[in-house]
Amino acid sequence: MGKFLAAAILLTALVAGVALYYLQVYAFYDEVPANGRDDVQMTSLVSGQPEAILYDDFRAIDSDSSPIRYRACFSTGASQAMLSETYVAYEKAEPRVAPGWFDCFDAEAIGAALEQGSALAFLGEKDIEYGIDRVVAVTENGRGYVWHQINHCGEVVFDGQPVPEDCPEPPNGN
Repeated sequence: MGKFLAAAILLTALVAGVALYYLQVYAFYDEVPANGRDDVQMTSLVSGQPEAILYDDFRAIDSDSSPIRYRACFSTGASQAMLSETYVAYEKAEPRVAPGWFDCFDAEAIGAALEQGSALAFLGEKDIEYGIDRVVAVTENGRGYVWHQINHCGEVVFDGQPVPEDCPEPPNGN
């Protein structure tokens, strides 16, 4: 009887482990189809508003389970110099790890390129949701990456602390 119970416990643990892995890595992500124009936007230095940039080879994933699960990859012919003169730079950009099956987005390589200066980060859109910014990074060879990142206001408010003076009030008083 003891061997049967031990086997049942091990089998249950194995099934639960496989289910948890699948749910974390695959189940909640959906591929995002390119909409043809506004997939890649960066905030203009002049207007302060997001503007579409020219791109191709767009791939993206997203999930309703979290506002920071968005990842995208694209190519652009725009030079880093032109982008730097036109769009708002993003300080402290930290790419978020994507699931292994979304192979165009390598957070470690993107982060290293940002540190080395071979990639530049730009503000895609401030507060795409309260406390969450969309960040766009472009490498010297024209490869681009997009992800969502918690901003200063989000870090403080999501920690349960009072809203800092330089931040807007969260919607619904949250």
